[in-house]
Amino acid sequence: MKLKLDADGHVVLQDGKPVYVTDDGKEIAFDAPGTVATISRLNAEAKSHRERAEAAEGKLKPFEGIEDPAAARKALDTVKHLDQKKLVDAGEVEKVREEAVKAIKAQYEPVLAERDALKESLYAEKIGGAFSRSKTIVEKFAVPADLVQARFGSQFKIEDGKTVAYDQSGNKLYSRSNPGELADFEEALEIIVDAYPYKANILKSSGASGSGAGASENGGSGGPKPGNFGGTEAERQAAIKAKYPQLSSPS
Repeated sequence: MKLKLDADGHVVLQDGKPVYVTDDGKEIAFDAPGTVATISRLNAEAKSHRERAEAAEGKLKPFEGIEDPAAARKALDTVKHLDQKKLVDAGEVEKVREEAVKAIKAQYEPVLAERDALKESLYAEKIGGAFSRSKTIVEKFAVPADLVQARFGSQFKIEDGKTVAYDQSGNKLYSRSNPGELADFEEALEIIVDAYPYKANILKSSGASGSGAGASENGGSGGPKPGNFGGTEAERQAAIKAKYPQLSSPS
Protein backbone atom coordinates (compact mmCIF):
# COMPACT_ATOMS: atom_id res chain seq x y z
CA MET A 1 0.00 0.00 0.00
CA LYS A 2 1.38 3.42 -1.06
CA LEU A 3 0.41 7.10 -1.02
CA LYS A 4 -1.55 8.48 -4.00
CA LEU A 5 0.17 11.45 -5.63
CA ASP A 6 -1.19 13.97 -8.10
CA ALA A 7 0.48 15.01 -11.33
CA ASP A 8 2.61 17.51 -9.44
CA GLY A 9 3.82 14.86 -7.03
CA HIS A 10 1.75 16.10 -4.11
CA VAL A 11 -0.13 13.76 -1.75
CA VAL A 12 -3.78 13.51 -2.65
CA LEU A 13 -6.03 14.33 0.31
CA GLN A 14 -9.63 13.28 0.97
CA ASP A 15 -11.42 15.10 3.80
CA GLY A 16 -7.99 16.17 4.98
CA LYS A 17 -6.76 12.61 5.10
CA PRO A 18 -4.05 11.21 2.90
CA VAL A 19 -5.20 8.69 0.33
CA TYR A 20 -3.47 5.34 0.05
CA VAL A 21 -3.72 2.92 -2.86
CA THR A 22 -3.81 -0.77 -1.96
CA ASP A 23 -2.11 -3.44 -4.01
CA ASP A 24 -5.38 -4.33 -5.67
CA GLY A 25 -5.98 -0.68 -6.71
CA LYS A 26 -8.44 0.40 -4.01
CA GLU A 27 -8.11 3.91 -2.59
CA ILE A 28 -8.39 4.42 1.16
CA ALA A 29 -8.36 7.69 3.07
CA PHE A 30 -6.10 6.89 6.04
CA ASP A 31 -7.08 8.51 9.36
CA ALA A 32 -3.76 8.41 11.17
CA PRO A 33 -4.89 10.09 14.43
CA GLY A 34 -7.92 7.86 14.63
CA THR A 35 -5.84 4.78 14.01
CA VAL A 36 -3.42 5.76 16.73
CA ALA A 37 -6.32 6.32 19.11
CA THR A 38 -7.76 2.92 18.22
CA ILE A 39 -4.42 1.24 18.75
CA SER A 40 -4.05 2.96 22.11
CA ARG A 41 -7.56 1.87 23.11
CA LEU A 42 -6.92 -1.72 22.08
CA ASN A 43 -3.64 -1.74 23.95
CA ALA A 44 -5.38 -0.45 27.07
CA GLU A 45 -8.09 -3.09 26.76
CA ALA A 46 -5.48 -5.84 26.29
CA LYS A 47 -3.64 -4.64 29.39
CA SER A 48 -6.87 -4.65 31.37
CA HIS A 49 -7.67 -8.21 30.23
CA ARG A 50 -4.15 -9.34 31.13
CA GLU A 51 -4.34 -7.83 34.59
CA ARG A 52 -7.72 -9.46 35.25
CA ALA A 53 -6.36 -12.82 34.08
CA GLU A 54 -3.30 -12.50 36.32
CA ALA A 55 -5.50 -11.58 39.29
CA ALA A 56 -7.76 -14.60 38.62
CA GLU A 57 -4.77 -16.91 38.36
CA GLY A 58 -3.52 -15.59 41.71
CA LYS A 59 -6.84 -16.32 43.37
CA LEU A 60 -6.98 -19.83 41.89
CA LYS A 61 -3.42 -20.68 43.00
CA PRO A 62 -4.46 -21.97 46.48
CA PHE A 63 -6.99 -24.32 44.87
CA GLU A 64 -4.51 -26.16 42.65
CA GLY A 65 -5.10 -29.93 42.71
CA ILE A 66 -8.84 -29.68 43.37
CA GLU A 67 -10.42 -31.71 40.61
CA ASP A 68 -14.05 -31.45 41.74
CA PRO A 69 -15.06 -27.88 42.68
CA ALA A 70 -18.59 -29.01 43.59
CA ALA A 71 -17.29 -31.56 46.10
CA ALA A 72 -14.90 -28.99 47.55
CA ARG A 73 -17.73 -26.49 47.97
CA LYS A 74 -19.85 -29.15 49.68
CA ALA A 75 -17.02 -29.96 52.09
CA LEU A 76 -16.60 -26.30 52.96
CA ASP A 77 -20.33 -26.00 53.63
CA THR A 78 -20.17 -29.03 55.92
CA VAL A 79 -17.30 -27.54 57.90
CA LYS A 80 -19.16 -24.26 58.14
CA HIS A 81 -22.24 -25.97 59.53
CA LEU A 82 -20.17 -27.93 62.03
CA ASP A 83 -18.62 -24.72 63.24
CA GLN A 84 -22.03 -23.14 63.54
CA LYS A 85 -23.23 -25.99 65.77
CA LYS A 86 -20.54 -25.12 68.33
CA LEU A 87 -19.16 -28.62 68.89
CA VAL A 88 -18.82 -29.57 72.55
CA ASP A 89 -15.42 -28.97 74.13
CA ALA A 90 -13.03 -31.69 75.30
CA GLY A 91 -14.60 -31.92 78.75
CA GLU A 92 -18.04 -32.51 77.32
CA VAL A 93 -16.68 -35.13 74.92
CA GLU A 94 -15.12 -37.03 77.84
CA LYS A 95 -18.37 -36.81 79.77
CA VAL A 96 -20.33 -38.19 76.82
CA ARG A 97 -17.81 -41.02 76.43
CA GLU A 98 -18.04 -41.96 80.11
CA GLU A 99 -21.82 -41.98 79.98
CA ALA A 100 -21.75 -44.22 76.90
CA VAL A 101 -19.37 -46.67 78.57
CA LYS A 102 -21.50 -46.65 81.71
CA ALA A 103 -24.63 -47.40 79.71
CA ILE A 104 -22.94 -50.28 77.88
CA LYS A 105 -21.61 -51.75 81.12
CA ALA A 106 -25.04 -51.51 82.72
CA GLN A 107 -26.50 -53.34 79.74
CA TYR A 108 -23.95 -56.14 79.53
CA GLU A 109 -22.83 -56.71 83.13
CA PRO A 110 -25.95 -58.78 83.93
CA VAL A 111 -25.28 -60.85 80.82
CA LEU A 112 -21.68 -61.42 81.87
CA ALA A 113 -22.75 -62.28 85.41
CA GLU A 114 -25.26 -64.78 84.07
CA ARG A 115 -22.60 -66.25 81.79
CA ASP A 116 -20.17 -66.64 84.70
CA ALA A 117 -22.88 -68.24 86.82
CA LEU A 118 -23.65 -70.69 84.04
CA LYS A 119 -19.94 -71.50 83.68
CA GLU A 120 -19.68 -72.17 87.41
CA SER A 121 -22.80 -74.29 87.30
CA LEU A 122 -21.45 -76.25 84.35
CA TYR A 123 -18.11 -76.73 86.12
CA ALA A 124 -19.85 -77.89 89.30
CA GLU A 125 -21.99 -80.34 87.35
CA LYS A 126 -19.28 -81.66 85.06
CA ILE A 127 -16.25 -81.64 87.35
CA GLY A 128 -17.96 -82.00 90.73
CA GLY A 129 -20.23 -84.71 89.35
CA ALA A 130 -17.26 -86.55 87.87
CA PHE A 131 -15.53 -86.63 91.26
CA SER A 132 -18.67 -87.67 93.16
CA ARG A 133 -19.45 -90.44 90.68
CA SER A 134 -15.86 -91.61 90.17
CA LYS A 135 -15.40 -95.38 90.30
CA THR A 136 -11.67 -94.83 90.79
CA ILE A 137 -12.22 -92.81 93.97
CA VAL A 138 -14.64 -95.39 95.35
CA GLU A 139 -12.35 -98.32 94.67
CA LYS A 140 -8.87 -96.91 95.24
CA PHE A 141 -9.03 -93.87 97.54
CA ALA A 142 -9.06 -93.90 101.33
CA VAL A 143 -10.43 -90.33 101.49
CA PRO A 144 -13.84 -89.07 100.35
CA ALA A 145 -14.51 -87.56 96.92
CA ASP A 146 -14.87 -83.98 98.18
CA LEU A 147 -11.32 -84.02 99.56
CA VAL A 148 -10.00 -85.52 96.34
CA GLN A 149 -11.74 -82.75 94.40
CA ALA A 150 -10.43 -80.09 96.80
CA ARG A 151 -6.88 -81.26 96.09
CA PHE A 152 -7.02 -82.11 92.39
CA GLY A 153 -10.09 -80.31 91.02
CA SER A 154 -8.10 -77.30 89.79
CA GLN A 155 -6.34 -79.56 87.29
CA PHE A 156 -9.60 -80.17 85.41
CA LYS A 157 -11.23 -77.64 83.09
CA ILE A 158 -14.24 -77.45 80.80
CA GLU A 159 -13.27 -76.76 77.19
CA ASP A 160 -15.78 -76.91 74.34
CA GLY A 161 -18.14 -78.73 76.69
CA LYS A 162 -15.60 -81.47 77.46
CA THR A 163 -13.60 -82.23 80.60
CA VAL A 164 -9.88 -81.71 79.99
CA ALA A 165 -7.17 -82.54 82.55
CA TYR A 166 -3.78 -80.82 82.98
CA ASP A 167 -0.61 -81.79 84.79
CA GLN A 168 1.18 -79.52 87.28
CA SER A 169 3.14 -77.93 84.41
CA GLY A 170 -0.01 -76.91 82.57
CA ASN A 171 0.20 -79.58 79.88
CA LYS A 172 -2.87 -81.47 78.74
CA LEU A 173 -2.98 -85.09 79.81
CA TYR A 174 -3.26 -87.63 77.03
CA SER A 175 -4.47 -91.18 77.27
CA ARG A 176 -1.94 -93.96 77.82
CA SER A 177 -4.27 -96.57 76.37
CA ASN A 178 -5.40 -94.44 73.39
CA PRO A 179 -2.34 -92.51 72.19
CA GLY A 180 -3.20 -89.16 70.64
CA GLU A 181 -6.51 -88.92 72.52
CA LEU A 182 -7.08 -86.82 75.62
CA ALA A 183 -7.38 -88.88 78.79
CA ASP A 184 -10.92 -89.21 80.13
CA PHE A 185 -11.67 -88.23 83.72
CA GLU A 186 -10.93 -91.60 85.37
CA GLU A 187 -7.64 -92.14 83.54
CA ALA A 188 -6.57 -88.54 84.02
CA LEU A 189 -7.22 -88.78 87.76
CA GLU A 190 -5.07 -91.89 88.00
CA ILE A 191 -2.26 -90.16 86.07
CA ILE A 192 -2.45 -87.11 88.33
CA VAL A 193 -2.45 -89.18 91.52
CA ASP A 194 0.46 -91.30 90.27
CA ALA A 195 2.53 -88.10 90.12
CA TYR A 196 1.37 -86.91 93.56
CA PRO A 197 4.19 -87.33 96.11
CA TYR A 198 1.77 -88.14 98.96
CA LYS A 199 -0.35 -90.62 97.07
CA ALA A 200 0.36 -93.35 99.62
CA ASN A 201 -1.48 -91.24 102.21
CA ILE A 202 -4.71 -91.00 100.22
CA LEU A 203 -4.94 -94.38 98.50
CA LYS A 204 -6.34 -97.51 100.11
CA SER A 205 -3.88 -100.08 101.35
CA SER A 206 -3.05 -102.75 98.80
CA GLY A 207 -2.99 -105.35 101.59
CA ALA A 208 0.64 -106.21 100.88
CA SER A 209 2.85 -107.47 103.67
CA GLY A 210 6.47 -106.83 104.37
CA SER A 211 8.74 -104.10 105.57
CA GLY A 212 7.24 -101.45 103.27
CA ALA A 213 3.56 -102.15 103.86
CA GLY A 214 1.04 -100.99 106.43
CA ALA A 215 2.65 -97.88 107.90
CA SER A 216 1.16 -96.65 111.15
CA GLU A 217 -0.85 -93.46 111.64
CA ASN A 218 2.19 -91.83 113.18
CA GLY A 219 4.20 -91.88 109.95
CA GLY A 220 5.85 -94.20 107.45
CA SER A 221 5.44 -94.93 103.79
CA GLY A 222 2.14 -96.78 103.93
CA GLY A 223 -1.28 -95.16 103.53
CA PRO A 224 -4.02 -94.93 106.15
CA LYS A 225 -6.74 -97.55 106.23
CA PRO A 226 -10.37 -96.46 106.39
CA GLY A 227 -10.63 -98.27 109.72
CA ASN A 228 -8.01 -95.97 111.20
CA PHE A 229 -10.61 -93.19 111.35
CA GLY A 230 -13.54 -94.35 113.49
CA GLY A 231 -16.83 -92.70 114.40
CA THR A 232 -19.48 -91.26 112.13
CA GLU A 233 -18.80 -90.30 108.51
CA ALA A 234 -18.57 -86.62 109.51
CA GLU A 235 -16.10 -87.44 112.28
CA ARG A 236 -14.13 -89.61 109.87
CA GLN A 237 -13.85 -86.85 107.28
CA ALA A 238 -12.89 -84.31 109.96
CA ALA A 239 -10.17 -86.61 111.21
CA ILE A 240 -8.84 -87.13 107.68
CA LYS A 241 -8.78 -83.37 107.00
CA ALA A 242 -6.98 -82.77 110.30
CA LYS A 243 -4.37 -85.43 109.59
CA TYR A 244 -3.88 -84.52 105.91
CA PRO A 245 -4.47 -80.74 105.61
CA GLN A 246 -2.73 -80.69 102.22
CA LEU A 247 -5.85 -82.35 100.77
CA SER A 248 -8.08 -79.43 101.72
CA SER A 249 -6.69 -76.88 99.29
CA PRO A 250 -5.40 -77.32 95.74
CA SER A 251 -1.78 -76.48 95.10
